[in-house]
Amino acid sequence: MEFKDTEKYCMDNIRMIVTDMDGTFLNSEHQVSPDFPEVYAELKKRNILFVPASGRQMLGITKYFGDIENEMAFIAENGGYVIYKNQELFADKMEQQHIAEIIRSIRAISGATAVLSGKKKAYVETDNQDFISYISQFYTDNEIVEDLTVRNDDSIFKIAVYHPEGSELNVYPLLKEFEKYNLEVVVSGKYWLDIMNKNINKGNALEKLQTALDITPQQTMAFGDYMNDIEMLKNSKYSYAMKNAHPSVKQAASFEACSNDNFGVLKIIKDYLNTN
Repeated sequence: MEFKDTEKYCMDNIRMIVTDMDGTFLNSEHQVSPDFPEVYAELKKRNILFVPASGRQMLGITKYFGDIENEMAFIAENGGYVIYKNQELFADKMEQQHIAEIIRSIRAISGATAVLSGKKKAYVETDNQDFISYISQFYTDNEIVEDLTVRNDDSIFKIAVYHPEGSELNVYPLLKEFEKYNLEVVVSGKYWLDIMNKNINKGNALEKLQTALDITPQQTMAFGDYMNDIEMLKNSKYSYAMKNAHPSVKQAASFEACSNDNFGVLKIIKDYLNTN
């Protein structure tokens, strides 16, 4: 653990621990640490709420937690969908009017592929089975449709865009113009960019959860690795960037954890539990 300042490592009264999933809580093989059940049992004993927060669909997050999911809170869709103990606290869907225009722009970007992420399913208009297999790690229930610009009856939370050569340089410069429609356009991973409604982010979702449960940022610990985690880190006193995090995330966080492949989130949590 590396400190950016001289604050003593003494975290009294932590009541919530919130963590990004890919690149943070999960290792590069998308696996949970084998130590998690034991650590979670201790968190539960101390009434510390564990909150996964991801750009994934809700089902793509909850599948990792089995029977304990009904005890937890989840922030999905980069903050567009929040549940607590199986009860919906917040859901924010995109308006259809801009989706078609954005999809047409994505089609014009060589190498880019769009995914519409809805409450029921994720929708793609490619039948590339390698891509379908890849996104199935993040989007549990997928449907191939002929045309993503055609309205469907699902609530669409975001448009996710994949580019195999990187989203920050190959996608973001070409799609950031859609911020003019009161939308967020954010690089959410090395290969991914997300577009959703303005002010939808993990930080605002975390604030809604904190308010609902009467938990303060001073009672919150958070972990992240990419730009879509920055607002969440800023809303937590004990904010950690992973060793493998983007430089801008390290700048935003107060502390640093070791890499996701070394299960740095669990190491920090165990340190806290052992010293408090």
